Amino acid sequence: MVSTSPTPDLTRAELDEFWESWLQVNRDAEQQGDWRVMAEWYAEDASYGWMYSHDEHFMAVGRDQIRDWAIGIEMDGFDGWHYDYQATVVDDRNAMIVGFWKQRSGITNDETGREYEILGIGGSWFGVERQTSGADVGRLKFAWQRDWFDMPSTAHTFIEILKAGKAPATLLKRMEVAGHGVPGHYHLSDIPSPVWPPPVEAGMYLITTSTGSTTEGTS
Repeated sequence: MVSTSPTPDLTRAELDEFWESWLQVNRDAEQQGDWRVMAEWYAEDASYGWMYSHDEHFMAVGRDQIRDWAIGIEMDGFDGWHYDYQATVVDDRNAMIVGFWKQRSGITNDETGREYEILGIGGSWFGVERQTSGADVGRLKFAWQRDWFDMPSTAHTFIEILKAGKAPATLLKRMEVAGHGVPGHYHLSDIPSPVWPPPVEAGMYLITTSTGSTTEGTS
């Protein structure tokens, strides 16, 4: 069925150009081993989250928290890791982009000669919007981002790296960053932005209800 969600005032060419700039800053960040440079691609009031378990969710709200927590604390220690996008889906009607990536460690498994990799399909779901005020007026920015990845596979890969004695000190330190005491880690009942992105949670892009009937989106 066709969605009747709001049509944003963004062209496919603009979305493609913005996405290409995002891919480039990802490459730059991976080479530098510091992902904080990516913060400028987010709106001032953007939200960025993912799920660790049914009752441990990460959520950063606002560009500063995204810089300091999501691509700061959460990414520190992953020097040499790379998150290569394998495929991209661009929804130019709803100004959404989905990128599918693989998590590779840059650490070689001596038995296989290949990098340790977190298996399973990982990805990021983005909402893009044109800024209408402030210093970024007229520019495209991410309004929200939600990630998913295979947490059991992540734990398995970390354990394998540890067992092989391959974990550098920076990664060992990062593995200590866990639990609800870490900035941005919330119980589900306390999460400051919904698991589903705010406009999606609000039903703005609803295509079908549980009964299978079509529901129109609202602007």
